[in-house]
Amino acid sequence: MSNAIDENRLRYLFEAARYGAVRAAADALGVNPSVVSRQIALLEQELDAALLDRHSRGVRPTEAGELLIEHYRRHTVDRDDTLARLRELQGLHRGHIDLVLGEGFVADLMGGSLGEFWRRHPRLTISLELAGTSEVIRAIADDRCHIGLVYHPPQDPRIRSCAAIRQPIRLIARPDHPLAKLRRPVKLREIARHELGIMHAGYGTRQLLAMAETSEKVGLSPKLTTTSISILRHFVRSGLGVTLLPAFSVASDLDDGSLVAVPVDNVLLASAEAQIITRLGRELPNAASQLLRFLIGRMKAFRPGRR
Repeated sequence: MSNAIDENRLRYLFEAARYGAVRAAADALGVNPSVVSRQIALLEQELDAALLDRHSRGVRPTEAGELLIEHYRRHTVDRDDTLARLRELQGLHRGHIDLVLGEGFVADLMGGSLGEFWRRHPRLTISLELAGTSEVIRAIADDRCHIGLVYHPPQDPRIRSCAAIRQPIRLIARPDHPLAKLRRPVKLREIARHELGIMHAGYGTRQLLAMAETSEKVGLSPKLTTTSISILRHFVRSGLGVTLLPAFSVASDLDDGSLVAVPVDNVLLASAEAQIITRLGRELPNAASQLLRFLIGRMKAFRPGRR
């Protein structure tokens, strides 16, 4: 077995494992699938170890493959972070930040926080990736992104919560809706009698709602299930029904009075949190650290007791 490991071949292995299929990895890399297969085969030959298990639905890494993938991931992150710090030491004041977030944070982020950050740091660039709760955690744990904005994530030993602020799930309705006129917290049983739109099961709001249903032995039958908060906003604004979301995710609608946020009488829904997360043990480059501190201090989602 050779002492040197070809980094390019490691990248092919990494991408194949990431996408779960050689063809998908090849599409992402812009090469022919045979190139990916050949390079991984050569790596297996050099190391005298099987690195991928092939099955009908794609590929998955073996234990040896997982070890190499983890090595490649950490090496890549360390290299990128070191280069970023070198640029900072050289006084270039440049940098790039990868941010992953749930859709509910978009309006808050774009409504002023990001613009103010760029006015202070005009030479920094940012990429934004929208994802559900599970995907946000995976992107941070796998070091694909520096910072994640996520709503009520499950505990994960790979993740560090840098800020956690209670942001209860509210009933979001038009002011003229019967439930909005009650002028008191509403119960899940009352909500179940009305047309309801909710997020898909991969999102934190839906996962928490499922737990609340179980705790109260109430079954909600949504008329609409979606991966888009924007669609839910239009669903409610059009008078088609109500939804269940944290207030900050529809802040502009609440501010202009087109929608209202009604407390829900449920301990689980009242305990939900908005969090900013990073990977445990990762030292962020200066640019990402600056953005992290800025978001904690500026975003409405991380201000306690707003609504």
